[in-house]
Amino acid sequence: MSRKSRNFPKWIFFVLIGAVVVMVVGSFLINRSAEPFRTTPPLDLASYAENAASLRGNTYKLSAEVTDMLAWSPTGGRLIAVRVDGESTILPVQVTPAFNAVNIQKEQRFNFLLEVDSKGILKTKSLLQQ
Repeated sequence: MSRKSRNFPKWIFFVLIGAVVVMVVGSFLINRSAEPFRTTPPLDLASYAENAASLRGNTYKLSAEVTDMLAWSPTGGRLIAVRVDGESTILPVQVTPAFNAVNIQKEQRFNFLLEVDSKGILKTKSLLQQ
C-alpha cells in the first residue's frame, strides 16, 4: 500500500509571505510618519541664542511646552513663552493671527513649524498639539 502525501498548497505560502511583507512595510510607514515636520531641521538653540538674525528667513521645527502667555494683538497674534523639550531654555514665539482659532493654554505641548523673521523673531507657520 502506498502512502498518500499531502502537498501543502504553494499559494498559501505566498499569501503568508505577502501578508508579512505588508505588515512590515505598514509598520515602517506608520512609525515614520509619526514625527511631524520630519523633513524640516530642528531649531539649533545655540545658534539662535548667539545670533538670531543669522537665521532669518529659515524654517525650523520645535517641540515645546507653553509656559506663559505674554501678549496679544488682534493684528499681530499672540506672543507666548515656550520651554523647549529636554532643555531649560525658554523662547518667545509669535503665534500669528492665522492660528487665533487654536486654543493655546499653559502647560500644553505643541510641535511648532517656525520661521525666523527679518528681526529674528520666531513666527508660527504651523502648529500641532502633542
